[in-house]
Amino acid sequence: TFGIFQFESSGMRELLRKSKPQRLDDLIALNALYRPGPLKSGMVDDYVARKQGKTEVKYDLAALEPILADTYGVIAYQEQVMRIAAVLAGFTLGQSDVLRKAMGKKDPKVMAKQREAFLEGTKKKGISEKKATKIFELMEYFAGYGFNKSHSTAYAFLAYQTAYLKANYPRHFAAALLTIEAANTDKLALYITESRDRGIAVLPPDVNESQQHFSVVPEGVRFGLTAIKGLGEGAIQAILEVRSRLGRITSLHELAEELDLRIANRRVFEALVKSGACDSLAQTAGGPPVPPHVGRARLMRAIDGAIEHGARVQRDREQGQANLFGEATPSASDGPTQGLSADGPAWSEMEWLANEKEALGLYLSGHPVDRHLNDLKAFGARTIGDLMQSELPTTEDGAPGKIQLEEVSVGGIVASVRALKTKKGDAMAVFMLEDAQGSVEVVVFPETYGRFRQHIEAGSLLLVQGKFERDDESSRFQATGMFKLETLRERLARAVSIHLRTGTHSRSTLEALWDVFAQHQGDRPIVLEVEVTHAHRTIRVRADVTTQIRVRPSEQLVSAVERLCGAGSVVLQ
Repeated sequence: TFGIFQFESSGMRELLRKSKPQRLDDLIALNALYRPGPLKSGMVDDYVARKQGKTEVKYDLAALEPILADTYGVIAYQEQVMRIAAVLAGFTLGQSDVLRKAMGKKDPKVMAKQREAFLEGTKKKGISEKKATKIFELMEYFAGYGFNKSHSTAYAFLAYQTAYLKANYPRHFAAALLTIEAANTDKLALYITESRDRGIAVLPPDVNESQQHFSVVPEGVRFGLTAIKGLGEGAIQAILEVRSRLGRITSLHELAEELDLRIANRRVFEALVKSGACDSLAQTAGGPPVPPHVGRARLMRAIDGAIEHGARVQRDREQGQANLFGEATPSASDGPTQGLSADGPAWSEMEWLANEKEALGLYLSGHPVDRHLNDLKAFGARTIGDLMQSELPTTEDGAPGKIQLEEVSVGGIVASVRALKTKKGDAMAVFMLEDAQGSVEVVVFPETYGRFRQHIEAGSLLLVQGKFERDDESSRFQATGMFKLETLRERLARAVSIHLRTGTHSRSTLEALWDVFAQHQGDRPIVLEVEVTHAHRTIRVRADVTTQIRVRPSEQLVSAVERLCGAGSVVLQ
């Protein structure tokens, strides 16, 4: 029920699992009961036990059954209180509403009058005073928790309709939900993860494919241009107009020729490139695929030249300039990769993902922590999503309890840091730690901060150890220790494996690698895996590098090697 109105909180999801709703009336009751009062009073557990037949449903009077049967004898609604007063005591609807208000406000003087009127009415109906008193006290108790049924019904029906759409039109529902939450990156990340878990591919933005909002495509759901940070409404509409006019945008230079550069400035082009929306403009027709970390680096280097070219073409167009033979000024759109140079380094994986997050507010293609998952698992670390989404225990009175873990470790990337001071003036900090599944606030008190402050900066990949607490309203991780994830890899790694493709790398690559190894000397061996294509077959040849060369595994080493050999070419075994 992620994304389902009123039914997506962890507590409500757990209640749905326990109660197993089968009809709309069940949803109406759950919506009314899932509030602090009924949860703390034990009403919710009582309702679930009665619904599942674990507790027998009894009625003090037969007349109560048609009123309370839908909620298995539990008084969940204000309207039920009013109906009981009308049926058992002969109250008019107006009198019943006065009783409802009085019970809600718990006014002793008014309640005394209402009790007297109720007992008088039940006496006329032949109900004993003892039984009538018991029923009144029951009504009085439940009325404090009673919810307006008409309100709950409207909510539950809307929730049912929403869930129906999610179940039967999953891609369309996902596109609509992601569009609604486009500005809320935390929820956007959650819903993208959940969509992928349900088999719905969420594709990156593309200047040739994306609409303004998230849209349904045969492959799944395509990112909307509106979710890219730094793109205003005017720039988005200008891109869509250009695409509509041209049919397809073939190059960065062509895009610069056609866009109004007063609206689409350099910042707009940078956001498009970093988000991946221009990846298709780095590809050559019939050529091998250009990896994003390579193509985006080339595109970024080409932005200034493309804008200068576009401004020149637009200026000539406005002046009506033509060449000697009366044809328009030559256009860079004639070459799909015009202005893109293979000279210059590719982005490292960290640069690629960091730029993507800057443009989208989230990691879409991957997460910096992903490459450490096996190491974190080997270390016994928990994921943040696991901590944040685990169900809360229930206290004796039925209320949500608290999760308390004394020793736990989680790995993530530091998203933001706030430096603080205690009342005594001692330095401390609070930072947000993120992984692919969620984020958690980490509090670092002065003693711990003094030992580890050099690690706490935005963009750092850390393994944090400490105490974790979470209840129904908040969560907090109190750090007692931490170290950089690259240190964890160094501790766990036994060898550094580097993957190369013949035809892609030359002798100069190997010479450059040799220099990198010399700068990162250590005690771990290096293994080269060379991919060779022969007679239409691809085989991998594994070779151990001479024992004279040993390295120290680290993020710096991985980044340096990937600049030469490509993202994902390094595996710490």
